[in-house]
Parts: sequence; C-alpha cells; structure tokens
Amino acid sequence: MAEARQVGLREVLLVAAAVVITVLVAAAVTALLPREGQGVVFHTPLLIVVLIGGTALVLWRILRSQGPGPGAGPDA
Repeated sequence: MAEARQVGLREVLLVAAAVVITVLVAAAVTALLPREGQGVVFHTPLLIVVLIGGTALVLWRILRSQGPGPGAGPDA
C-alpha cells in the first residue's frame, strides 16, 4: 500500500518564499499608485475583503479535494 505523502521542509520554504515575494510585490505596486489609489488601499476595508476572499478560496479547494480515499488511514 502507498503511504500518505508528508509535506517536507522544501515545500514549506517554497510556500514561505512565495508569500514573502507576493507581499513585497503588493507593497511595490501600492507605492506606485497615485494618492487616490493609495487612499483606497489604506482607508477602506480592501485588505479585509482580500483576506476573506483568499480564505474562502482555500477552504473551497480543501472541501473539493478528493482526499486519500477509503482504507488509506493509519488503521488500514
């Protein structure tokens, strides 16, 4: 039987690097916006809406995944 795949240090570091790069790019793009655009970013709940949308997307993907299937648990 196949064993469940474990997340390794390499995958964790890749995700962490992707998050850092995304935040830096977002900061750079925000700095390039005119004052009105920066006002929208800083003085509206835009960040909250983005975080809620991202969380909903992640949860939707988790719920839609097939999982390991029957008989793949530690008791199998």
